[in-house]
Amino acid sequence: MGPQPRHAGRPDTSPAAAPTEIFTQIIPAVRNDRDESTALIPAVPAGKPATDDASATTPRRRRREEPTPADPAARPRRGERVVKLRPERTDEGYKSVYSELTRPTIGSRIRSGIRVSGELMITFGLVVLLFAGYEVWGKSAAVSAHQDDLGQQLAQEWGGETDPTVGPTPTASTSPKPPVTGKPMAGLYIPKLEKNWIVVEGVTQKDIRYAPGHYPDSALPGQVGNFSVAGHRNRATFWRLDELHKGDVIVAESKSNWYIYHVSQSRIVKPHQVEVVAPVPGKPRTKPTKAMLTLTTCNPKFDNYERLIIHAELVRTMPKSAGRPAELGG
Repeated sequence: MGPQPRHAGRPDTSPAAAPTEIFTQIIPAVRNDRDESTALIPAVPAGKPATDDASATTPRRRRREEPTPADPAARPRRGERVVKLRPERTDEGYKSVYSELTRPTIGSRIRSGIRVSGELMITFGLVVLLFAGYEVWGKSAAVSAHQDDLGQQLAQEWGGETDPTVGPTPTASTSPKPPVTGKPMAGLYIPKLEKNWIVVEGVTQKDIRYAPGHYPDSALPGQVGNFSVAGHRNRATFWRLDELHKGDVIVAESKSNWYIYHVSQSRIVKPHQVEVVAPVPGKPRTKPTKAMLTLTTCNPKFDNYERLIIHAELVRTMPKSAGRPAELGG
């Protein structure tokens, strides 16, 4: 029986006749009675499933739009800036790096100014604190040390050993020596303020640096006239002088006597009103008839555009041989 003839119109499906890649056939549209057409199916290689065009192109598009970090042309992320830091080569050579990150701006200048101002204010505050500490403790300690030295000098001058209040009573032939500028010449006590000082001769800045100073042309303690004394307005000297009122006691000490004064007036004057230390305060041409004491200092505290004046009148004299006056706890 001979080979069977192939059916006309059928494709050869034998393995020998099959090609390497099998494609689907394009089926022509066939119109039927209901006017329905078949769809054209494109040829697709076998073993590769058909995919949607949109889904197939999406991964490739994303890979192109999202550059990798290693890509030099990558755009910075939000909030970042790309600043050129490398030097540029020019005909004159390489330009130095001048980055936008180091270029001063208005904001950076303002911040720098605020920072410098803050540092200066802190430094100034520390200086003020140190000055205040010196005024309160340092100067008081210095004045106290110099007052001790002046007390020793006055004791030797008056003939005592260590205490100026126990000097011997002078004889009738003894006359007081004129005071020497810068040297101690009297004692001054204010019981209400619990203060006492050694008074030196002279009222220059050098003289009254560590002690009250006696006006050279004014009377001596206990004499008729005006025993006038000036002092700085610091905590070691006349700081609390404004607390004195009429009737308060001020005691002056000489080599042989205690002189007890009572405050009669307190007032504030201008620096040029020097008549307050005249023999009769306020009346320079008037001859004095009583013994007075005047204390002068700067006003207000920490300034000197005014003067605080305390006037006092002598109420009694007591010899040192009789001991200390009752006003000083004697």
